[in-house]
Amino acid sequence: MTLSRRRFLVISAVASALPVAALGQSVHHWRGVALGADASITLAHPDAPRIVAMARAEIARLEDVFSLHTPASALNRLNAAGRLVAPPPELLECLSHCATLHHATNGLFDPTIQPLWALYAHHFAETTNAAPPDATALKSVLKHVGFGKIRLDPNELRLKSGMALSLNGIAQGFIADKVAALLRAQGLTDVLVNTGEFSALGQAPDGQPWQIGLRAGDDLLPERAALRDAALSSSAAQGISFDGEGRVGHILNPKTGLPAPKRWRLVTVTAPQAWLADGLSTAFCLMTPERIAQTLQAFPQARIERLIG
Repeated sequence: MTLSRRRFLVISAVASALPVAALGQSVHHWRGVALGADASITLAHPDAPRIVAMARAEIARLEDVFSLHTPASALNRLNAAGRLVAPPPELLECLSHCATLHHATNGLFDPTIQPLWALYAHHFAETTNAAPPDATALKSVLKHVGFGKIRLDPNELRLKSGMALSLNGIAQGFIADKVAALLRAQGLTDVLVNTGEFSALGQAPDGQPWQIGLRAGDDLLPERAALRDAALSSSAAQGISFDGEGRVGHILNPKTGLPAPKRWRLVTVTAPQAWLADGLSTAFCLMTPERIAQTLQAFPQARIERLIG
């Protein structure tokens, strides 16, 4: 499988829009790894080391809930056993958001897509054939896909045999929201959190909205998106591909089992929360312009920032 969308985490935060020197604050820099990717935090605050440590701990805590790459994560334990007693509240909250998106997108956003994703990954690991799995294989796996088959209960989550969840289409945005909320609770009013999806509080140090660069494939677009107290997410059907030639994209239709058509090179959504922008940008890769417009009626504060075919 070819990865062409780089995951990273960057947090920039200042206590106000005034220049750091005027505040009498030093700038604290941290670089490391978070969410399995390069990470950095730049913070201007009198208590920056403590706040940075809190942010790092929060990211690690949430990764232990949502990561498919952490063997003991809550999500992996649910997938392995088919049930999870006393699930973490963040997992329940995120699945509640998934239910909202699943309903609004007429089922095109579906976190039970993981068995289908695993089929594609295994198929292209075993063959150089550029064709997707055949109809028989897809039919066999699709019977294990369907958000309505999950038992959602605060005391226990339960999956039917053969089912598994992936929250990759929402978890990065969800984590961005949680980290931004933690920094807000520490008194920071101007924050940009980037976990691959963006959550922006307040404004940049120059007093202007935070400026977010956009890419369509490998092309950096000349314009930028301006964010103030909002979130932004971008998706592309070919952003990650299963085959080495980049022809079979990673966003799969949970109804047909087929990859998203090569209709959109870039779908960028802004919304009040990063989880919402993240989920919508993913689902919109499977939609026509008319269906996107219909879906947005359910979320009047969300909008398309860029749509490039």
